[in-house]
Amino acid sequence: MARVAYTEKGIDLIARMMRAEAVGEGQLGMLMVGNVVVNRAVADCLDFQDVRSIRDVIFQVQGGNYSFEAVQEGSLFYRPAREAERRLARRVVTRWRQHPSKYALWYFNPYGECPPEWFGQPFTGAYKQHCYYEPQAGTCPSAYR
Repeated sequence: MARVAYTEKGIDLIARMMRAEAVGEGQLGMLMVGNVVVNRAVADCLDFQDVRSIRDVIFQVQGGNYSFEAVQEGSLFYRPAREAERRLARRVVTRWRQHPSKYALWYFNPYGECPPEWFGQPFTGAYKQHCYYEPQAGTCPSAYR
C-alpha cells in the first residue's frame, strides 16, 4: 500500500528532486530527501495543509519562492530522471522511512553545524550534509502517520 497516491509522472518528479537535492549523499541521502516530500504530502498541517500530491509539494511556493531550492535554480532537477532514481522514488512512496527523516517535514544543508531548531521546529538528526526537522510535539499529528 502506498503512503501517498502517485502516478508515473509523480515518481519522475520525486526522483528528479531526490537527485537534485542529495545525489552527493548517495542512495540513503536521496531516500531521506524523498521521504520529506512524501511526509509533506500526507501532513495536513502547518505549511502543508493545501498540498496533497507529490507535484503540489515539489512546486509549492512560499514567500514568493519555491519551497525547494532545486526547483528554483537547480539544473539537475530539470534533467530527466534515471531508472535507478525512479526505483528509489517508488520505495519512498510505498514504504520506506528511516530516522532522521522518518517524520521530518523540513531539511536543509547548512554552512556549519545543524542548529537545535529551525524556524521553531526541533532537530531530529543529520545525514551527511543535511539536517532534518520534524514538527513540534502536538502541532501536526498527521505527520506521524
